[in-house]
Amino acid sequence: MTGSSETNAAPPLRIAIAGFGAIGVKVAAALDQGVPGCILTAVAARDLGKLRDKVAGLKHKVVVTDIDSLEPLADIVIECAPSNLLPQIVSPFLRAGKRAIVLSIGALLSHGELIELARRHHGQIIAPSGALLGLDAVAAAAEGTIHSVKMLTRKPVRGLLGAPYLVENNIDIANITEPMKVFTGTARAAAIGFPANLNVVAALSLAGIGPDLTTIEVWADPALTRNTHRIEVDADSASFSMTIANIPSENPKTGKITALSVISCLRKLGAPLAVGG
Repeated sequence: MTGSSETNAAPPLRIAIAGFGAIGVKVAAALDQGVPGCILTAVAARDLGKLRDKVAGLKHKVVVTDIDSLEPLADIVIECAPSNLLPQIVSPFLRAGKRAIVLSIGALLSHGELIELARRHHGQIIAPSGALLGLDAVAAAAEGTIHSVKMLTRKPVRGLLGAPYLVENNIDIANITEPMKVFTGTARAAAIGFPANLNVVAALSLAGIGPDLTTIEVWADPALTRNTHRIEVDADSASFSMTIANIPSENPKTGKITALSVISCLRKLGAPLAVGG
């Protein structure tokens, strides 16, 4: 019987990363160092030349390829690419009954067909906590009745520059000297207007009462150095509020904790003990 536990051990989950910016690089480095039960097998990005340079420092060899060639190479894809690429990245995996860890949650609100695709083929879309906290508490409260979910986001100016909503409405924040409210509305509208900035509210809405009932207020604040989010939830099981102040990554639109949340999610997939949602 000696060694039987190793004989019966499940093979590691093959992980692919689509998109190799600040998040993809951090997650790849963690997988290269070792995440139990997982192995990085393939990476994809738009510029394959630059991608090859980026992965050259990894200890373990991975396949560098285009997005459309990823599915046969992995069991799970981590989507951390521009939001417009979401369907192209995750559809093949879901159609094959596989899993996709999605960071462009805002784009998911406009592509409900992906959820149906996962349901039809027994695939799964996983939304990690990202730059937010308390999604497990919100999801638990949603098993009862949630009366309201509100979010207040304050970001440094550079974390909001170029957002489509600001451009389309001629809202100039480049030279503001004091806090300025730039948006009030639903999570669905925020996801459309700020596709690279507010995936957090999309995730919050999916955990709770949906994108049309979850509301958000967004402020640009020149005095801030961190992306801050405050959530207020009123439910029949509990009323609670939570605040997080995230340190931006190399990409000012994304907090450092976002990549760490993906790594934590991967560790839970094969862990003997998984704490939290």
